[in-house]
Amino acid sequence: MEVNDKNFNEEIIESKIPVLIEFWASWCIPCKTIDYLLKELDEEYNGRIKIAKLNIDRNRITPRNYEVTGIPTFLTFKNGEIKEKIVGAQTKQNLIKLIDSVLK
Repeated sequence: MEVNDKNFNEEIIESKIPVLIEFWASWCIPCKTIDYLLKELDEEYNGRIKIAKLNIDRNRITPRNYEVTGIPTFLTFKNGEIKEKIVGAQTKQNLIKLIDSVLK
């Protein structure tokens, strides 16, 4: 799911289920390589977590608000609060650990 500055609060902060969001850009090679992992995880977790992406080139406010200085950056949210922030390309195992920690 792609989110933007306008719908970030509604889709992420007000989400009834935990969220993993990736801040990315089209020119970011590691972001492109992780894309398929996010699709796999979205299918594997089947609605238990919302997996979202926000393009930092098209949306400037939200990355600034969350101090995103490098990409990819992953944030997890639960009940409207940030639980974890990780910067850099991640393995599937690291993303699973990140998701599982927010589902507890």
